[in-house]
Amino acid sequence: MPPYAVLVLLVAAERLAELAVARRNAAWSRRRGAVEYGRGHYPVMVALHTALLAGCLIEVYGAGRPFRPGFGWTMTGLVVAAQALRWWCITSLGPRWNTRVLVVPGLPLVTSGPYRLMRHPNYLAVVVEGAALPLVHGAWITALCFTAANLPLLAVRLRCENAALDAGAPPPGAAAAAVP
Repeated sequence: MPPYAVLVLLVAAERLAELAVARRNAAWSRRRGAVEYGRGHYPVMVALHTALLAGCLIEVYGAGRPFRPGFGWTMTGLVVAAQALRWWCITSLGPRWNTRVLVVPGLPLVTSGPYRLMRHPNYLAVVVEGAALPLVHGAWITALCFTAANLPLLAVRLRCENAALDAGAPPPGAAAAAVP
């Protein structure tokens, strides 16, 4: 199997691992009264991310895109960095991390790990990976199309998530609910 196909399949396997973690974490959150926000855009997000993986393979092998080592290895490094950032986010949020927008009312915002640096570091990982993964092997059309489709979706997602976090946060000065 060509190395680029292996890389894309490894990213796909990582996505499946994320979904398993998300399913477990969703159950944890729902047992604690979580409220879900943004249900309507979730299927679009799943479809777009699936199309990214398919587009990488279709464009590279269908259009015969060459691997250019200097650029390709740089993009591979960005893909690896994006995965590391994503898993730092997942471990920092613990059972509160999810692919859906689930907020347990009363829990304080997480401000450790990458969240001490920015409010939504996982979306930085998504943006970097969405451009870098196709560009590892010159799939510039896929990188452009994903980015163009992802930016408005990401704007919707960020508005949804910010509103959800603001609605679920404890009032200023209130004691945070204990998390077992």
